[in-house]
Amino acid sequence: MTQANNPLHGFTLEQIVTALVNHYGWARLAEQIDINCFKKDPSIKSSLTFLRKTPWAREKTEALFIATKLYQQ
Repeated sequence: MTQANNPLHGFTLEQIVTALVNHYGWARLAEQIDINCFKKDPSIKSSLTFLRKTPWAREKTEALFIATKLYQQ
């Protein structure tokens, strides 16, 4: 099965969250996606734990990554 049309292909969740934090910073990221793991004492590790357990939050995070076009860099 090919992933040619999947812009997330080749990116780990950690890479996605790290790119978003580097681009937006935690405060602006929390404004974009209103979830506590980005608002209250945020860290990459705690965010990954939450996002892996919460499909809707992960989908929003991945959608923002695509919308921001950070995957093209």
